[in-house]
Amino acid sequence: MPDRGVSIQGGPGPVFGRDSVYIDTNRILDSCRDKDCAENMPVYLTDFGQDVIEKGGSVKAKEAKIIGAKITVDDVPFNRGFYQVDIRLFVKITCEVCTGMGRSQEICGIAVFEKHVILFGSEGDVSVYRSDPNDNGFCHAADFNDNGSNNLPTAVLETVDPVVLGIRIAEPRREPPRGDTVCLCESDIPESVRCLVEGPLCFEERGKRLLVSLGFFSIVRIERPAQLMISGCEYSVPEKECVVADEDDPCSIFRRMSFPVDAFSLPQSPARQNPGKCCGNK
Repeated sequence: MPDRGVSIQGGPGPVFGRDSVYIDTNRILDSCRDKDCAENMPVYLTDFGQDVIEKGGSVKAKEAKIIGAKITVDDVPFNRGFYQVDIRLFVKITCEVCTGMGRSQEICGIAVFEKHVILFGSEGDVSVYRSDPNDNGFCHAADFNDNGSNNLPTAVLETVDPVVLGIRIAEPRREPPRGDTVCLCESDIPESVRCLVEGPLCFEERGKRLLVSLGFFSIVRIERPAQLMISGCEYSVPEKECVVADEDDPCSIFRRMSFPVDAFSLPQSPARQNPGKCCGNK
C-alpha cells in the first residue's frame, strides 16, 4: 500500500513502541488497468486546419499528446460502495498534410476520448474539514469553513501519451451519426485546452473530416483519506553534498554520472508479465 503522507501526528509512545508514528494519507481501495483502442475519433480543427484538409490528400501523424483530463465520480445505484468514474481525456493531435506539388502543411487539433469505469470505493460517513493557513489570524474572516468534503472518494488516473494507430482524411459524412459518437460543443472543452491550439476550434461539420485512431494505456484507482500507524525513524540529514557545474570543465560532472544501464536493457517479455486486473468498463 503506497503511503503518501501529508502530515505526521504524534511520535513515539509508551503503548505502540518508540518507532511507531501516525500518518494522514490516502488509502487505495480499488484499482485497475486497461488498454483502450479508440477508432476513427474526430479531430476538432481550427478554420485554418479545416481549409488545409479540404485541399490535402494524404496525412501523417507527428504527435499525440494528452493535454488535459476531466474526472467525475458518481454513486452506482443499488450497489452500495461502488462508484462510476467518468473520464474525459483531451489529446492534442499534430499532423502533416500533403497539399500537393511536394508541399506539406502542419496542423493541430483536439481529439476527445471518454472512458467509464466502475470500482469499489467503500462508504464514508465523515465530513473532513481542514484549517486554512491563509486565514488563521486573530481577525480572521467571519464566514465559517464550508469546504468540507462530501462522502465521495477520490478517483486518480495514471496514463501516458496515446499511441497513434492510424489517421486519415474522410469524405463528408452522408449517414447519420452512430449512437456511440460523442457530440461536443465549445463549452465541453475547457479554455485551458482550447488555448493550446492556435485559433478557435470549429465544431460544425463542413466538408472533409480528420479521423484518428488511438491506443490508450491507463491505470485508474479510488482513494479515501485514512489514518495509519507505521514504523518510522528520525529524519536523517543527507550526506551527499550539492554539486555545482564547473563551466570551465563540464566533462568532469559527466564523468561522475552513473552509466544508465536500465536504458539499454531489453524490455520484459510479454509472456512473463502478469496480466493483472482489467478495468470493468461499463
